[in-house]
Amino acid sequence: MYHGAKTVVRTVYGNSNGFEVKVGTHEGSALSPLLIVIVMEALSRKFRVTLPWELLYVNDLVVIAETEDDLIKRLNEWKDNMDNRGMRVNMNKTKVMISGK
Repeated sequence: MYHGAKTVVRTVYGNSNGFEVKVGTHEGSALSPLLIVIVMEALSRKFRVTLPWELLYVNDLVVIAETEDDLIKRLNEWKDNMDNRGMRVNMNKTKVMISGK
């Protein structure tokens, strides 16, 4: 579907030259959310834990753990499993929220 797809960057100074998109799904495409859900479902089926410990929404993941060590372990498991399947987890975008003690 995306073979040979090209895009431009729009700025206040005009559009850039067109360039080929080689990774990812196209933002704004009606099919992109559905495609990523199908892929994430298939890739994570063998290693994910059930609700409420992991919530997957399109390409966002919420991991819930009782301890910080458990959280780090689960995040690393997700990262390793996705890496092994050719997907990348951006750990720089990862946020942690602590609730309770």
